Amino acid sequence: MAGNSLGKEFVVTTFGESHGKIIGVLIDGCPAGLSLLEEDFQEDLDQRIPAQTIIVSARVEKDTANILSGMFNGKTTGAPIVVTVDNKDIKSDDYVQIKDLPRPGHSDYSARVRYGGFNDYRGGGRFSGRVTVALVLAGTIAKKLLRHYNIDVLAYTKAIGKIKSEKRFSVVEICKNRNVAATRCPDLVCAKKMEEAIVAAKNAGDSIGGIIECIALNVPVGVGNPLFDALDADLAKALFGVSAVKGVEFGAGFGVAEMFGSQNNDAFTVNNEEKVETVTDNAGGILGGISSGMPIIMRVAIKPTPSISREQKTVNLLTMENATLNVGGRHDPCIVPKAVPVIEAVVAITLVDHLTRIGYIPKVFEERQ
Repeated sequence: MAGNSLGKEFVVTTFGESHGKIIGVLIDGCPAGLSLLEEDFQEDLDQRIPAQTIIVSARVEKDTANILSGMFNGKTTGAPIVVTVDNKDIKSDDYVQIKDLPRPGHSDYSARVRYGGFNDYRGGGRFSGRVTVALVLAGTIAKKLLRHYNIDVLAYTKAIGKIKSEKRFSVVEICKNRNVAATRCPDLVCAKKMEEAIVAAKNAGDSIGGIIECIALNVPVGVGNPLFDALDADLAKALFGVSAVKGVEFGAGFGVAEMFGSQNNDAFTVNNEEKVETVTDNAGGILGGISSGMPIIMRVAIKPTPSISREQKTVNLLTMENATLNVGGRHDPCIVPKAVPVIEAVVAITLVDHLTRIGYIPKVFEERQ
């Protein structure tokens, strides 16, 4: 199955299936000399599953990272790093019953045709949200590298269904509040309404989608290569690699279609530190595919979870007759909260790859004390 690697210099290859033995990632191109311990991954792994399980699937894996290679005496060696987590809380029988009834909105049908029926259908197999834990593992390493250059990547829930927070948050507010609420929204009043919307969808046998916003701060000017290695192009490609993502926008996004140039253009100015910046950031921190030094602002649209308990129309692929489907098993009524650390990880991975390409991050890493 080709297409499992991301990046050119900092290359991340994920592997594993939802109900297989392990989920893992191979990272090739991480600088030598970076301090790394297995416990460094735990905070990000824990953020994947909100403690308030009423809004998530009953499948709650107690993930712990296992570093298998690329380390010596607590430092990265420059060799490929392999990190895995075990799959333990598996119940595959629910999927045996519906293996010939493709779920509407899921990859069941297209994957079956693409791989001749040999793909692992249990829990969605390779196409399950469960496999994104591999991206979170790689993201831990990427974020650790970025922090040494004062670059922060912060993702949070912006909207669930039609409930949307219009607030602009400071970095302090995001860090302080986003993990207080199960929905991962820093606006705690709005977060409660979001949680109620998820529970209502769940009680109706349905699911609901939402929007995640991600901000990258202190990315230096000049990162990215036009035209087809543009920073925003690579970020969008990486974000679309998260299977639940159905839309990506930067800065003002689709709103620019309703603006005049005089409204959309970000006027340049010199700040108190004698650095060039812009008064507004409609461009989302990227001009011509190259970082401008302003915050890189992205939003991704996350679709509703396809597996719902309501009756849906499908086909029986054995008899080639129309059929109906009621999906049992354990499924998220909303995937957005779990996707927040995944989006953050993907952005961090892409930034490290681009910074490595231009030599900003060296091959041998000297950690700052």
